[in-house]
Amino acid sequence: MSAKRIEGIVPVMLTPFNEAGEIDYAGLERLIEWYIAKGSDALFAVCQSSEMVFLSLAERKALAKFVVRQVAGRVPVVASGHISDDPHGQLEELTVAANSGADGVVLVTNHLDPKNRGTTTFRGNLDWLLERLPGDIPLGLYECPAPYRRMLSDEEIRICLDTGRFVLLKDVSCDLDIVKRRVALTAGSPLAILNANAAIAYDAMKAGSRGFNGVSTNFHPDLYKWLYTSGVKHPELAEEVATFLVLAALSEAFGYPVLAKIYHQRLGTFTSIKSRAISFDVRERFWALDAILDKVVAGTEAMRAKIAAL
Repeated sequence: MSAKRIEGIVPVMLTPFNEAGEIDYAGLERLIEWYIAKGSDALFAVCQSSEMVFLSLAERKALAKFVVRQVAGRVPVVASGHISDDPHGQLEELTVAANSGADGVVLVTNHLDPKNRGTTTFRGNLDWLLERLPGDIPLGLYECPAPYRRMLSDEEIRICLDTGRFVLLKDVSCDLDIVKRRVALTAGSPLAILNANAAIAYDAMKAGSRGFNGVSTNFHPDLYKWLYTSGVKHPELAEEVATFLVLAALSEAFGYPVLAKIYHQRLGTFTSIKSRAISFDVRERFWALDAILDKVVAGTEAMRAKIAAL
């Protein structure tokens, strides 16, 4: 099994499309370089933010392989693309992810129990997959909110721990007490609890969450990285940065992932803001969207300047 640790600041990757709706690999290359330049510790490819539900299996395969090839071992890469409820479909798409060369494959919890029947169903489907997936590739878990948020019980986390194969949990509990309990449950194990909720990001880090894995990594992963690595040494500034990040993350409600694509179009990363997940005009629906983004950008630069001045 890979010795690479999947923890720290782990962006959930966007997928750029051109105006024809095809994957823009030049834009993806620029995005990967931006993530790495901003201090990302690993990358999560073919996830919800990647619009994985709207990608064909061939596209998911090509996307994962491209990310692995472009990253070239500089940071670990995990990939998912786990969107089916049918076990045989799941095995096919997870095998594709495993064969991409990624350092880990992430399983979506709701597809392990599509009708929310409980632990017996979860365990049966998990065991069936684990018997058939390559035994040498580390695995992750993702409590993806679509099609429904399937939270893991403590018993289910212990089941996954006992397999010895899981290295990360993207925690979407949005509850600091649950994060703390999970951190205690997994203490001393390879399984990193990665909180994905910006509202509790800094508090979760201080409580032992081994990083951050939320959508705001598409705007300012470097600010989360500074909080994670240096926040406790500069408590006053850390609280100011953390408060800004919580408020900035509220903009997620205004048409993400297109909002993040507009941000990257401004940076020159993307040429188009085309999305398969969102078909409506976000600027028409969310008035003053660009003004909101202006403030996010200005606040990000102000926080970066304060950190640089230390």
